[in-house]
Amino acid sequence: MKFKKHILTAVMFLTALPFTSANAMDAAAKVGAMAPDFTATDALTGESFKLSDHKGEIVVLEWSNHDCPFVRKHYDSGNMQDTQKEALANENVKWVTIVSSAEGKQGYVSADEAKKIVMDEGASISAKILDPSGEIGHLYGAQTTPHMYVINAEGVLAYAGAIDDKPSPSAASLEGATNYVKQALGEIEAGEAVSVAQTKPYGCGIKY
Repeated sequence: MKFKKHILTAVMFLTALPFTSANAMDAAAKVGAMAPDFTATDALTGESFKLSDHKGEIVVLEWSNHDCPFVRKHYDSGNMQDTQKEALANENVKWVTIVSSAEGKQGYVSADEAKKIVMDEGASISAKILDPSGEIGHLYGAQTTPHMYVINAEGVLAYAGAIDDKPSPSAASLEGATNYVKQALGEIEAGEAVSVAQTKPYGCGIKY
């Protein structure tokens, strides 16, 4: 009797596992598929940001942690701001920075701190979303800071991965680097297929 009870308990446990796992896999962002929708509060304005409201526009998602050396490479050199400005020169582009650091971990910020960081860095962004629960980060499978995603006007994920092809925290590595985000945006805007649609992200692991 006790043996049967153990078997029943094990079966119930194993049956419960695939449900969550399958749902997570189905929801995960995949290049060439519709980008998972999400709704969150923009820390800069306090207003709601819903991704699907921006269908018809190109949306760049940038995962960030202001204390990460790899993020500092791109911001202290001005490379990230330059990429943002070039992207937003097209009025049909939105740039959304997302912070998925959990409370108490490196990179976690309050809304007021997030606003100050944007001002101090001179960032050009459309919205900054704080995701301390990691819900949006896990939805997209975001692994590092930075981790970049480009969603085309049809709502399809067109690019996911590193910002460039130089996985180094040194600003000197920016010389001669291929900026995959700029490249993807240029090809999308020209009506062309994204030639490099997925790369391995590099940087600090997200502090979920």
